[in-house]
Amino acid sequence: MGYVKWRYEVLDRFCQDVFEAFGFTKEESGIIKDVLLTSDLFGIESHGMQRMVRYHKGIEKGIIHLDAKPEVVFETPVSAVIDGHSAMGQLVGHFAMEKAIEKAKASGVGIVTVRESNHYGIAGFYAKMASDQGLIGMSFTNSEAIMVPTFGRKAMLGSNPIAVAMPADPYPFFFDAATTVVTRGKLEIYNKLSKPLPEGWALDKDGHASTDAPDVLANIVGGYGGGIMPLGGNQEVTGSHKGYGYGILCEIICSILSLGVTSAHCCTFPDKTGICHGFVAIDPKIFGDAEQIKKHLSEFMEELRQSPKADGQERIYTHGEKEVIATRRAMEEGIPVNDNTMLELAELCDYLKLDFNSYFEGYEVVDDGSMFRGNY
Repeated sequence: MGYVKWRYEVLDRFCQDVFEAFGFTKEESGIIKDVLLTSDLFGIESHGMQRMVRYHKGIEKGIIHLDAKPEVVFETPVSAVIDGHSAMGQLVGHFAMEKAIEKAKASGVGIVTVRESNHYGIAGFYAKMASDQGLIGMSFTNSEAIMVPTFGRKAMLGSNPIAVAMPADPYPFFFDAATTVVTRGKLEIYNKLSKPLPEGWALDKDGHASTDAPDVLANIVGGYGGGIMPLGGNQEVTGSHKGYGYGILCEIICSILSLGVTSAHCCTFPDKTGICHGFVAIDPKIFGDAEQIKKHLSEFMEELRQSPKADGQERIYTHGEKEVIATRRAMEEGIPVNDNTMLELAELCDYLKLDFNSYFEGYEVVDDGSMFRGNY
C-alpha cells in the first residue's frame, strides 16, 4: 500500500464540494476544509484528509449536528463560555478563537472555553489564527479517553493537545503537541499500513506495553482498557507523570472551566461527543512594544538554531520551521494521500453522489477485499 500525491488545488476543490454536499454552507465548508488541508500541508497526515471518514461517520450517526450553531452562554470583557451544541468542531473552534481574538484586541486578553463540541482538527490551526494577527495564540482540546494515567491500565484522558503560536521572523513560533506520546490518528495510520507500533507508544488492556495497533484501537473503541501512554511513557523515571499532568492542565482549560464533560465521559453518548476546547489570545502590546517583543523572540530562536550541533547533526530546528518547509514542499510537489484513504474518499463520493474521477482523474480504485490499484 502506497501513497499518491495530489496538487493542493485538487484536494481543496474536493474537500469544499464534499462538505457542501453534506449540507454545510460555502463559508462553513471553507473553514472545515482549511483546517483539514492545513494539517496535510504541515505534514500531519493523521489529522488531514484521512480524518474525513471520521466526520462522515459522525454526521451519519447524528453525533455531529449539521444545523447547530455555537452559542455564547457566559461572557465578560476578557472571557467567554461557549456551548457548541454538538456542531462541527472546526466551526465551533473557529467561532471561539475569533471571539478570543476580538477580546484580546479590545482588552489585551481573551480566554474562551467551550463545551459540547466535536473533534476540531489540529489544535495549532486556532493558535495560528491569533498569531497571524500579531497576537499570541493558544489552543487546547480534550477528546475521547485514550491516555492511560501513569501506573494505570484504563484510558482516562484524551490526547489533550496544547498548541501555542507567536509571531517571529523568519519563522513564527508554532508548537502543537499532544500530551500523549502520539495521537490516536498515528495509530490509525500504522493500522492502515499494517505495521507494528513503535515500542513505548501503547498499552494493552492489562496495562502492558503493546505494538499491536488493531488490538489497541479495538480496546480504545470498546472501552476494554489500555490505550496510549502519556508523553514520557508509562514510568515516572522516563517522565510519564509530566505528560499525565499536562493532560490534566489541558482538561482544566477545556472541560473544567466550561463545566463540560472530561475525556473519560466524551463519546459515551448516543447523540453527541461532548468534546470541550479552550482558546487564549494575548496582545503583546500589554507588555510593551510588540515589535520589540517579536524581535526579541526572533533573536532567541535564531540563537537556538545556531547553537552547537550534536555529532552527525547538521541542523537544529525551532518549532514552526518544519511546518513552513513542509508547506512549501507540498505546494510544489503535491500532498501525499494514502491508498487506503483514497478508497475511503471513493466510498465518500459514492455516498454523496459525487464523481470521484472528476477530482482524481487517472486514479482507479479496485477493491477485491484486500487490494486497491492506483493508476495515476
